[in-house]
Amino acid sequence: MSQTPDIVILNGALITFDPATTGATALAIQGNRISALGTDSEMRALSGPQTRIIDAASATVLPGFIDSHVHLFCGSVELGYLNLHAVAGLEALGAAVAPYAEAHPDDAVVFAVQADYAILHPNKTPTRHELDRVCPDRPFAMFAPDHHTVWANTAALELAGILHGGETPAGCAIVMGSDGLASGELREPGAYAAILALTRHGGRDLAGLINGKNPEPTPSLQDRAKDKAALARGMKHCAAQGITGLQCMDGNFYQLELLSEMEAEGTLLCRTSIPFHLRPEDPLDRLSEAAEMDMRYAADMVYSGTVKMFVDGVIEGQTALMLQPYPDTDDTWGDPVFSAEHLNAACARIDAMGLQIAVHAIGDGGVRRTLDAYQAAFEQNGKRDSRHRIEHLETVHPEDINRIADLGAVASIQPGHAPFGGIFPPAGVQKYLHDHQIPTAYPWTQIRDSGAPVIFSTDWPVIGVEVMTTLKAALAPLDLGPLWVDQTQTLMQTLASYTRDNAWVEFREDQKGRLAVGLLADVVVLSHDLTKLDLSGITDASVRMTICNGRITFEAR
Repeated sequence: MSQTPDIVILNGALITFDPATTGATALAIQGNRISALGTDSEMRALSGPQTRIIDAASATVLPGFIDSHVHLFCGSVELGYLNLHAVAGLEALGAAVAPYAEAHPDDAVVFAVQADYAILHPNKTPTRHELDRVCPDRPFAMFAPDHHTVWANTAALELAGILHGGETPAGCAIVMGSDGLASGELREPGAYAAILALTRHGGRDLAGLINGKNPEPTPSLQDRAKDKAALARGMKHCAAQGITGLQCMDGNFYQLELLSEMEAEGTLLCRTSIPFHLRPEDPLDRLSEAAEMDMRYAADMVYSGTVKMFVDGVIEGQTALMLQPYPDTDDTWGDPVFSAEHLNAACARIDAMGLQIAVHAIGDGGVRRTLDAYQAAFEQNGKRDSRHRIEHLETVHPEDINRIADLGAVASIQPGHAPFGGIFPPAGVQKYLHDHQIPTAYPWTQIRDSGAPVIFSTDWPVIGVEVMTTLKAALAPLDLGPLWVDQTQTLMQTLASYTRDNAWVEFREDQKGRLAVGLLADVVVLSHDLTKLDLSGITDASVRMTICNGRITFEAR
């Protein structure tokens, strides 16, 4: 095979995360691998007439960004739904919904996303009666940004068959009103699944999140084509952010099949991992499916190997599991999805299988329950390099900070979720926390200082998958006052947690996450040298080019 590079990038401010290549200003790519790094003149000398020469213009060149916590199918689909971010008040909501509903006459349910919990009232969530006024003639429903709550009007509840309530799994609730009918608030996937089944994609985009099983009925060829087209749009959107890798936190065999077909068809633009999702109602014998996923899908572009579980919900919905009641309540401690005994048994079984575990744990009680389960697994099986993950960690008891590192667990954090991240309303969470919980709320710095690995992501579509926005949340957080600890991260910490360390957490540190000879050619070229930007202005930078597996997947025009 010819040694002439296919692509050479010159004149770059390279951030390689590899000591052996520090000081390089250029790199060469041959096939799907990085073939050389060095000076501009050295790399130019390797070039041939067919080599694509890219001038980085002294801007940052670094490993492709890896978002280590996304819901790809859902995020891709939601690019086509009504986005209510920053919409506030009944009149504004109605003004946003009316033209969208008119433009989509065939949708069984007019569906919107990114509706803030306080979209209509500062201290009260919407009711079906209010949403009847917003959309009086058709079924209407809207998703909270965290995807743990849906609000629906009367027509939507009636069409879904849950106006009079219904059975829900543990940790889920169809909130009932004083009139004996559903209030319109549906907490957690097991409560709102009937609404999602009526959306444009029939709820298939969240089937892997709701129960981890393949969608039913079996999607038709037309549905599969529709779903792949949505995923392709999502992939293009991610590639435009400089993303070359996605670690999904929901999934099923159906998604793996679609992604594998897309790879063969040339529309898969990011490496993507899909977990097995274990629900509390599942028998542990279902974990044989996780082993099958891991065995069948283990290539460089589409792969599995992780089991995802939820131990609680979210703070704003008061479903995050706390160690004490929420303020101004005496009986609301959150909704444990797995009992402690059940979670311990599940983690021990998964760990013994050699698979990785990722547990959604937001409340301090949820984090402690997860750490206890990891400890129990290690006591039963022996400690190993498991890299088991805890997703979110939005409130952590001070006594549990050091346990994360002690157990070899990984803190999987989304900087944009924090009230000081500049994306969500800054006062939205504090009213649900006691003052003594605030110093270790969103405790990125304390966790990092303890020696625990910290990885960064977005949880797209909870927030946008845009990398620069999340970088700013970590690098220039808002000052919320003396109760809150400064969680400002350094530039190199933040970039490492978005590239090198996200490759490490999926046991692929010898394949990607650094710029080094022989590694997979996942590279991003930015518009600016990030080290010379004021960190509060980091969003001035954008992506000029994204390369995944040696292929240019995005190029700014």
